[in-house]
Amino acid sequence: MNISILAVGTELLMGKTVNTNAAFLSEEINALGHNVLYHLTVGDNPERLKNTLEYLLSQSDMVITTGGLGPTQDDLTKETIASVLNKELIRNEQAYQMMLDRFKNFQVTMTKNNVKQADLPDGCIPMFNQKGTAPGFISSSEGKYVAALPGPPREMKHMFNRSLKLFLEEQSDSIILSEYINLFGIGESSAESLIDDIVSMQSNPTIALYAKPGQVSIRVTAKAPGIEEAYGLIQTTLDLLTERLEPYIIGFGEDHLVDVTIDMIKNSNCSISVAESCTGGLLASTLISKPGASTYFDRGFVTYSNESKNQILNVSYDILDQEGAVSEACCGAMLEGLYGQSFSDICVTITGIAGPGGGSIEKPVGTVYIGVLIDSYFKVEKFNFTGDRQAIQQRTLLNAFNMIRQGLKSL
Repeated sequence: MNISILAVGTELLMGKTVNTNAAFLSEEINALGHNVLYHLTVGDNPERLKNTLEYLLSQSDMVITTGGLGPTQDDLTKETIASVLNKELIRNEQAYQMMLDRFKNFQVTMTKNNVKQADLPDGCIPMFNQKGTAPGFISSSEGKYVAALPGPPREMKHMFNRSLKLFLEEQSDSIILSEYINLFGIGESSAESLIDDIVSMQSNPTIALYAKPGQVSIRVTAKAPGIEEAYGLIQTTLDLLTERLEPYIIGFGEDHLVDVTIDMIKNSNCSISVAESCTGGLLASTLISKPGASTYFDRGFVTYSNESKNQILNVSYDILDQEGAVSEACCGAMLEGLYGQSFSDICVTITGIAGPGGGSIEKPVGTVYIGVLIDSYFKVEKFNFTGDRQAIQQRTLLNAFNMIRQGLKSL
């Protein structure tokens, strides 16, 4: 089926509440083999809600609404759906009794306005609410369906999984399966240019590229009667893409560069120490943000001043005076000094100019050196990043993780 999602609530339009329901529903609906055509949001206005619902029904086989099923005067989703589908609202005794029991358990008196929540469109399939008071329903007219779910995500997800998901499974003769390839060190447009012919010839699976913070992801999506057939279609395309993009691939699925690298550190049973200048402890903080950090993280230094580089890491003043703190020689000396302090299996050093000031013609803002020492692997690399201070620090962080990953792979 072609399905559209309609979120109801003025608070969504005002930015007071983030609509996480649409993302959850889209993922679930696609996995069941249905297509999602639209995500729309409308405020608590019956006329606009009616017009939007009628438009979506003209374009879709089914509309799923979220929100507007509560007891207050602005909760008009159910009444509007009934009007559009030309249905009467009838008291559902089971829903009413469930509400009474719920209020009794809460030791709260059920008010008059709560009672209307038990009124559902005539002939609908009720979806009872185990996590709240407002029931949902599935109603139809002239081959079109409307499913109404509550707005609170906890209630919506439970009702979907318990009721609507089963209905959608019965309406589907196929599944949609997706896999992701995650890349680092290449931009979205450059990645597409390497696989342009593969993308052009695909119809099932389909291929889509997404630029995400710190990486590019390629989604491969197949539609088939069953999981095995869908996976087979995906795997053939994954093999083609992997052959073209292998130098940039950091992982598959939900993998992110940071998680992949930390897993590699853990699995190698290596200890790691870091010394940072322009990132001011960002690398150390990210490394210890993951559970189990005590098994691999040894120590971290923020050697921001020349004095700290000399006193803590034994970087000579000859290097600092002649080459400068932001130089290949300084970054390499920081590596040697860090190893001398920690004897860690992995040592990482960072020095650079994050801006907005401090740059020069020879060393503009964004000049950064990252050094990695892992056993016999010793590498210092120069980068020229752009952006504001935060962007430069973030790009430095991600490239440091990538250098650690590359170093571990080379061993």
